[in-house]
Amino acid sequence: MPVSGCPAQAPGCLLPAFPHGLSKEAPFTRQPQPMDTVRIAVVGAGLMGLSTAVCIPTLVPRCSVTVIADKFTPDTTSDVAAGILIPHAYPDTPVHKQKQWFRETFDHLFSIANSAEAGDAGVYLVSGWQIFRSMPTEEVPFWADVVLGFRKMTEAELKKFPQHVFGQAFTTLKCEGPVYLPWLEKRVKRSGGLMVPQRIEDLWELHPSFDIVVNCSGLGSRQLAGDSTIFPVRGQVLKVQAPWLKHFIRDGSGLTYIYPGTSNVTLGGTRQKGDWNLSPDAEISRDIFSRCCALEPSLHRACDIREKVGLRPSRPGIRLQKELLAQDSRRLPVVHHYGHGSGGFSMHWGTALEAARLVNECAQALGSPAPKSKL
Repeated sequence: MPVSGCPAQAPGCLLPAFPHGLSKEAPFTRQPQPMDTVRIAVVGAGLMGLSTAVCIPTLVPRCSVTVIADKFTPDTTSDVAAGILIPHAYPDTPVHKQKQWFRETFDHLFSIANSAEAGDAGVYLVSGWQIFRSMPTEEVPFWADVVLGFRKMTEAELKKFPQHVFGQAFTTLKCEGPVYLPWLEKRVKRSGGLMVPQRIEDLWELHPSFDIVVNCSGLGSRQLAGDSTIFPVRGQVLKVQAPWLKHFIRDGSGLTYIYPGTSNVTLGGTRQKGDWNLSPDAEISRDIFSRCCALEPSLHRACDIREKVGLRPSRPGIRLQKELLAQDSRRLPVVHHYGHGSGGFSMHWGTALEAARLVNECAQALGSPAPKSKL
């Protein structure tokens, strides 16, 4: 199910309650910074928050980064996601922009997969098939030349799926969320960033301790940003032991899929719009298992079946936007980066780079004199 970014409402946090001398009374009191340091708060510690926090120091000179969230890995929606890079289309976003984000993400993760860091980051190549019961309107999707070895399936390959008439074979990348997120956390800390477990009810809580706020709160943006267009799309999956499976299988509808991972196989899934329920549904689990066994009969031998639920933060399009909040004489620059829905892992690095560029624009504006009003 790729699900991304927003916190799952699961209890517990493995991080120290208030690191580096922070306290409940003064949660954002920090060590003294040089006068020209831009203090940046990133709200949200899912895939979007952490990837943005990694990108910011590479694009914003002389800054400090603090990630603030009420849920950290392993309790985010990103930890539930299968993490495979197969783009979800955003009707409100130009195709060239979607392709740019996907290519930047793919190229970045491909370099990790080809490095000594691959195992620590949980990033690796995986090959497989996307299959269709009827001819798709688009035989060659916009991302075909970004993944590796994209081609039409042969008749011999299609014999494995007698209910399907067309298919595509390719090699893409997979990110293991429960491995990749802690790896991103380490990168944030290595560059001097802080992790603060704290629930933010209002972005103004961060003023004047921070100069710029990056909102990566996913579904939390309904409250924090007053965004009524964002809604949950519930995704239920099964994590099973079936180590003999090496190829992914994805029905073209995107509802049924089998994604082998390093420690388990993810079977999915559901897309239940507006459903906030985080409790697994046994009937849905049986349906998922039945659908996946129809595609891959060897799954009948799978064992250690575990149910997982995540809420994808969905909206008509990803929100990547600057906003200047004003309250009396106070000003608080905010960069919004959320709303990836099913496409979080496929797009996250490309959109994080864009969010970091917007943060840099805000930082430059901080150093500019206020424009004089025209009479």
